[in-house]
Amino acid sequence: MGVEFEVVVYAPAQPAAERALDAAFARIAELDRLLSDYDPASELSQLSLSSSPPRRELGMPPQPVAVGRDLWEVLSFAQQMSEATGGAFDVTIGPLTRLWRRARRQRELPEAAELAQARASVGYRAVQLDRAGRRVTLHKPRMRLDLGGIAKGYAADEAIRAVQACGLSRALARASGDIATADPPPGETGWLVGVAPLDPDQPPQRMLRLTHRAVSTSGDARQHLVVGGRRYSHILDPRTGEPVHGRSSVTVIAPLGMLADSLATACSVVGPEEALRLVARFPGSELLMVHEDEQGRLTEVQSPQFWAYEAPPQEVRAVREALQRRSTDPQPAQNPK
Repeated sequence: MGVEFEVVVYAPAQPAAERALDAAFARIAELDRLLSDYDPASELSQLSLSSSPPRRELGMPPQPVAVGRDLWEVLSFAQQMSEATGGAFDVTIGPLTRLWRRARRQRELPEAAELAQARASVGYRAVQLDRAGRRVTLHKPRMRLDLGGIAKGYAADEAIRAVQACGLSRALARASGDIATADPPPGETGWLVGVAPLDPDQPPQRMLRLTHRAVSTSGDARQHLVVGGRRYSHILDPRTGEPVHGRSSVTVIAPLGMLADSLATACSVVGPEEALRLVARFPGSELLMVHEDEQGRLTEVQSPQFWAYEAPPQEVRAVREALQRRSTDPQPAQNPK
């Protein structure tokens, strides 16, 4: 899925840990083969091909495509999130993400005609789900599904389930900025997770203690485009086809990784005030959002119970001091072998 995965487990013996890790990474690899839009052979990519122009040019109507359980689960949840967010979250955004990825590589803005064509292929209402037959129909030509704002959270959830199926309960799964947790490490009240600051080169200013919760951070600190002195985020508004304005760091805590992932994406699009109202609609979910507009003005908002998950200041200080020591300690010479 284009990101690094990490799984941490605690076990009574190494063989048990290795079995659980093998199961977790086998599940992650399976989901990568199914849900990645980077892989043209994935089930997701093959579904997108059902809306390819040649079929429409030959006069062929949209055809329903039977999909497997995992893709169905993710697409069903994605459609619910699209409805709940008024289209601020939309997995049909693929034509736009492909266009803006190329723009970042080439360091130039897309042509207006290209943007218009991509926008014409986007719209979650053009995805029809047939629950009885578990089939999906894409009703617009050139549609391309992109699960980048939801599949990593789902994969983290599934990695935790794979560990638990092996009889272990203390686990954490991380897919880049999407984390799912089960029981905490021995002697701890929760997994200690740093909240990414607006400046990614700085250590975390706040930390969370999480148990049986997921957390997702969405931000554009490292992925953006600057043209003519203006900054263009990699986070796109599906409703306009344009990057969102200003810098942001959005952290969402939720009962499931799939929810935290998609909510963080939607909150990045709608902005601080609407994000608070949006998160309030999902029980058990909390938000911290820091936003800097194009004039450099900072806005920070958090939901009423976000503080309940925060680690005390002395723990945060201890972690920051440890990180500083690690960054200044001389590194051992690397073995050339």
